[in-house]
Amino acid sequence: MNCLLDGTIPPSSGLSSSSALVCCAGLVTLRANGKTLSKMELAEICTKSERYIGTEGGGMDQSISFLAEGGTAKLIEFSPLRATDVKLPSGAAFVIANSCVEMNKAATSHYNIRVMECRLATKLLSKSKGLDWKTMLRLHDVQTKLGVSLEEMLTIVEEVLHPEPYSTEEICKCLGISLEELRSQILSQNTQDVSTFKLYQRAKHVYSEAARVLEFKKICNEAPANAIQLLGELMNQSYISCREMYECSCPELDRLVDICLQFGAIGSRLTGAGWGGCTVSMVPTDKLNTFLKNVRKAYYQTDVQRLALENNSLFATKPGRGALVFVEA
Repeated sequence: MNCLLDGTIPPSSGLSSSSALVCCAGLVTLRANGKTLSKMELAEICTKSERYIGTEGGGMDQSISFLAEGGTAKLIEFSPLRATDVKLPSGAAFVIANSCVEMNKAATSHYNIRVMECRLATKLLSKSKGLDWKTMLRLHDVQTKLGVSLEEMLTIVEEVLHPEPYSTEEICKCLGISLEELRSQILSQNTQDVSTFKLYQRAKHVYSEAARVLEFKKICNEAPANAIQLLGELMNQSYISCREMYECSCPELDRLVDICLQFGAIGSRLTGAGWGGCTVSMVPTDKLNTFLKNVRKAYYQTDVQRLALENNSLFATKPGRGALVFVEA
C-alpha cells in the first residue's frame, strides 16, 4: 500500500490525533484488502494495536472515532462495547481551546503511572472484600463483582484506602507478594522504578467521574429548564477532580480554564489524557462570538508561541459522523 496522510488535528493536544491515525490506518488497510469488519470489531482491534507502543490506553477514543453520529453525543460503555445516543441541550456550544502545551503519552510515564495506580487500587479493594484480586484489573470490575452503586464504591474507597501515598513495600505487604512479583506480574515496563503510588486519590476520581458521566446523561435525557447550568457544574467538578485527585492538569490548563470561565463559559475542563492539550468549554450560543474574541485576546495574543498556533487552537464544535471511506463514483 502507498498512502498519503493529511490531517488537521493538532498533535499531542488531547484530541485523539494518535487514535484518529490508528483508526484511519485500520479502515484503509481493510478497504485495500477487500475485507470488512463491524465498527465494534474495528474499534476493539485499533484499541489493542495502540498498546504496542507502550501506552496502557483505554478504548474510548477509538470507539467514538467509528461509532460517532452527527447531531448526538454518545455514552460509550465497555464489556461489551456499546454506544447510546445522548441528545445535548440546545442553546450551548462546546468550544475547544488548545493550551499549546504538548503531551506525548508514549514518551512519558505519567499516563501509565495513573493506569497502574488504578490497577493497584483495584487489587487492594478486591482483596479487602474477599474477591479474587489476582484476576481483577479495573476499578469497574470491583464494582461489578460487588454489585454496588458508584456512590457505595466511593464509601468503600474511604473505608479501605488511605490518602497517604503507598510505598511498593506497603503494597506488597497488603497483597502478600514480593517486590519481584509486583514488578513482573502487575507493573508495566515503564513504571518498574516508581516507588510510591496514590491509590485513594485515583480511585476516588475514577468512581466520582463515572458518576458524573451518568448524571450528565440523566440531565440530558430529562432536559430540565436549567440543564445547561447543571451540565456546566458537572464539567467544573470534573476539572477540579482531574486537577486535585487525578493530578493530570498543568499550570497552562489551569490558566486557560480560569480564562474560559471568566469570559462566559458555564463549564470548562481538560479533555484527553491531560498534562497539556486542550480544554472543552460549554458556552451559551448567544455569548459565543464574544467568548472566542476574549479568550483569543487573553490567552493566545499574550504569547508569541501561542499566537503562531492560534488559528488551529480555538474553535466551536458539535458532534459529527465517525470514520468514513470516500470512494470515487
